[in-house]
Amino acid sequence: MQVIHQPAVADMFYPADPERLISWMQNHVHPIADTNRRPRMLILPHAGYRFSGDTAAQGYRLLQKSQFKRVIVLCPAHRVYVQGIAVPTRWDAEATPLGRVPLDKMAIEQLLSFPGVIAMTEAHRQEHAIEVQLPFLQYQLGEFQLIPLVVGECPAEDVARTLELLMNDDTLAIVSSDLSHYLSADIAQQQDEQTIQQILQFDENLSGDQACGCYALNGALHWAHQHQLTIELLAKCNSGDASHDKDRVVGYAAFALY
Repeated sequence: MQVIHQPAVADMFYPADPERLISWMQNHVHPIADTNRRPRMLILPHAGYRFSGDTAAQGYRLLQKSQFKRVIVLCPAHRVYVQGIAVPTRWDAEATPLGRVPLDKMAIEQLLSFPGVIAMTEAHRQEHAIEVQLPFLQYQLGEFQLIPLVVGECPAEDVARTLELLMNDDTLAIVSSDLSHYLSADIAQQQDEQTIQQILQFDENLSGDQACGCYALNGALHWAHQHQLTIELLAKCNSGDASHDKDRVVGYAAFALY
């Protein structure tokens, strides 16, 4: 019998009702006319859809049904301390209001032979930064296998080595990261602009003050630079744009890499 990991943040970060969730996607993930360019990697925020959903949608609108058979989602550890890269080993699939997403269990087992990759299901149990990406992926891609990676403190080279093992023409990588946290809107805008420029230059020395997913992001940029990918900024905003609270905001940005 398959073990299914149930959603942790449905109805908090995004609609738990399937019809409402599909309606949200239809209203926010607008298809594009030019579908010739296929991204290899997307860097996207992971807050509640009210705050960062429109920004994340700018990346997901680049995808098409059945375009990828497998997706790697790399995210920071919000709930527990992780040293290395944590993979789940106690369930077979992730559930969302839109259905189940099977894990690529063979790939996860293979990863466990890598230095720095650890079996740590607890890092995934309440982790929203992967979960919020899944309904977008289900809506745009249909069926696919998932490799969820919670990336804690580790060198960029370890993340890049993991991607080197996993990436192929049928695999998309999603780096799930927000930018600055709890600064005033004016200061956040200045800091986030600097961070965005560093990302566009493949700078793999980002800190946690700049991006909560800095370890995953640094490693992904290292891999992307090695493979001579190009990068573009798709959208940027902060939580104050939705909440109108400009005193303590969180920054968001979306990028596509080709």
